[in-house]
Amino acid sequence: MPGSPDIVLTKYKIAIFCDSEFFHGKDWEILKLRLEKGKNPDYWIKKIERNRSRDFETDKKLLFLGYTVIHFWGQDIKNIPTNVIKLLKKLYGQ
Repeated sequence: MPGSPDIVLTKYKIAIFCDSEFFHGKDWEILKLRLEKGKNPDYWIKKIERNRSRDFETDKKLLFLGYTVIHFWGQDIKNIPTNVIKLLKKLYGQ
């Protein structure tokens, strides 16, 4: 399966990723500005941009295979698991 999703619901053709805010670049424009002022900015900006690009390519591959792709941010899962469950139920009609 492209990108090794964290959860795959093959019956419904849904691929779910649980993404770290830092390594997958949540609020990228803000994070990028912070990284530019930090230690080793060239390394971190390149790394996260590669991750974001790879995520985009993976999503395209999965969509081409007929999958619905869902990304959850780590803090969203940690802080509000009931909302994550509600979203999944809504998507599956259960």
